[in-house]
Amino acid sequence: MGSDHYFSASPRSNAKTRTIRVRLVGREVDLVTSGGVFSPEHLDQGTAVLLDTVPAPPATGHLLDLGAGWGPIALALALQAPDATVWAVDVNERALELVRANAARLGLVNVNAVTPADVPEDIRFGAIWSNPPIRVGKQELHAMLSTWLPRLEEEATAWLVVAKHLGAESLQRWLADELGLEVERAETSKGFRVLAAGRPLDD
Repeated sequence: MGSDHYFSASPRSNAKTRTIRVRLVGREVDLVTSGGVFSPEHLDQGTAVLLDTVPAPPATGHLLDLGAGWGPIALALALQAPDATVWAVDVNERALELVRANAARLGLVNVNAVTPADVPEDIRFGAIWSNPPIRVGKQELHAMLSTWLPRLEEEATAWLVVAKHLGAESLQRWLADELGLEVERAETSKGFRVLAAGRPLDD
């Protein structure tokens, strides 16, 4: 596969879709996935831990799924907040096609599956939920988070799930030291940590 990763813009692996059954927001749903995207065979454990931890999103406004993959986080946001606008952001065009297909399957009209460049710069987010692509490397990960987390609205929270063995503790320190965010460890489960990051109250 060479450099064909789930964070490649145009994966070269087989694009044949498959249907999997997933439990989202208390519902059993059939969704499509494909090779060349993250965790194509099932809902990955980290995302499951995140979705079991986060509180309900704001009912309106703009919500962000950063590193959307085939869409489980964006779909969960959209199901819980049908009057909000959900931005499913990914660099992988195949992933974005899958998000659109899955949103259509569920009758969700409030999901925008787009590349980072397609999100208007003036939009601020009432919540960010993400299973960030840790394996892109620390430099790219930090650049991505530095771009998006400052776009939180005041008193909004970014919820990030990170495997403990892939640097959850160091990321927590970096979010506080470099981005100046208040960061709490909201959950530790099944080898993952869920971090809740927001602006300091006295900011």
